[in-house]
Amino acid sequence: MDFELTDRCQELRERLLEFMVDHVYPAEPVYREQVAASGDPHFDPPVMEELKDEARRRGLWNLFHPDENWGAGLRNVEYAPLAEIMGRSFAAPEACNCAAPDTGNMEVLTLFGTPEQQDRWLRPLLDGEIRSGFAMTEPAVASSDATNIEMRIERDGDEYVLNGHKWWTSGAMRERCRILIVMGKTEPEAHRYRQQSMILVPRETPGVTIVRNLPVFGYVHQEGHAEITFEDVRVPAANLIAGEGDGFMIAQSRLGPGRIHHCMRSLGAAERALELMCQRASERMTFGQPVASRANVQDWIAESRIEIDMARLLTMNAAWLMDTVGNKEARTEIAAIKVAAPNVALKVLDRAIQVHGGAGLTDDFPLAWTYGLLRTLRLADGPDEVHKMTIARREIARHAVQPAAT
Repeated sequence: MDFELTDRCQELRERLLEFMVDHVYPAEPVYREQVAASGDPHFDPPVMEELKDEARRRGLWNLFHPDENWGAGLRNVEYAPLAEIMGRSFAAPEACNCAAPDTGNMEVLTLFGTPEQQDRWLRPLLDGEIRSGFAMTEPAVASSDATNIEMRIERDGDEYVLNGHKWWTSGAMRERCRILIVMGKTEPEAHRYRQQSMILVPRETPGVTIVRNLPVFGYVHQEGHAEITFEDVRVPAANLIAGEGDGFMIAQSRLGPGRIHHCMRSLGAAERALELMCQRASERMTFGQPVASRANVQDWIAESRIEIDMARLLTMNAAWLMDTVGNKEARTEIAAIKVAAPNVALKVLDRAIQVHGGAGLTDDFPLAWTYGLLRTLRLADGPDEVHKMTIARREIARHAVQPAAT
């Protein structure tokens, strides 16, 4: 087990840190101002295109993609420190073309897409020309169990017809979103893990209706979390990804890397919150002394440092296992970090908000907005309880008492 940064990772890390300081952090207020001035919370601000151009120029583009034919070709243990740095800012992942849900969708198309599907959708996504959405969750069923999904995808000659109701379709509100990957049932009578399929649906296809965006704690995230209805939506049969019944398998392949990417970025958000907490505690005076002199605040700072470092090591261990034994064999470790990292980040953010006082609840600092964003990660890509069940089942199997031979 070796977490030492490779020479290439170290070089990219230094480049990325410089990019953050010189361009990303200064662009954050400009980004917000341009979005607010547009009147559209999902507007693509011009400053983002400037950041993208600069990221390309610095060789910080598609860092997430493990295939060097399509991206940076980094291993998970190499990408982890870079994703953490990008997680420090809401703008950085998109600036480097490493934002969800596009990363997961691009990996799906890389692994399972036909050459035609890759030319039509993957290449524009890799070039940052378009954005995408992922439509899996449904309002009428508990989607933490993907076998519950009710969306119907039925073959009709050379087409598939989709009927159903989705929500939390991240990315679908963006004006550059052109394609949705949609999961539904093609064969309800098949084995429960062979009923589902995934299919490509252009967002502007007749019958696709964006009902609304779903705010998170009152915040409207620019990516958007759309509620969408599909009514007799027809797409070519060639839009099916892999084969009928492969949807659950594709979902598992997609969500493993997606979960660890979320955790990596969560740690970056926690690190920035810890920095802000320390700065605020040093600057503010209460009863004649700086807030940083208070024992309880020092405890919060110390506990945050310990918890972030523990979560980072757990994340690096999962990344190393994904690189060495594969995503399937690392599924328990992926489940563990998916529980640990968002919870640690939320703890740190809550402490930072408390130290900031009333200011921590406002938009003058990124803490409240980030808290709302990170709170979704205890549900996104599987709720904590499902991941804990995965971990518990493995532990029970390892330690169960075997019945005595008779």
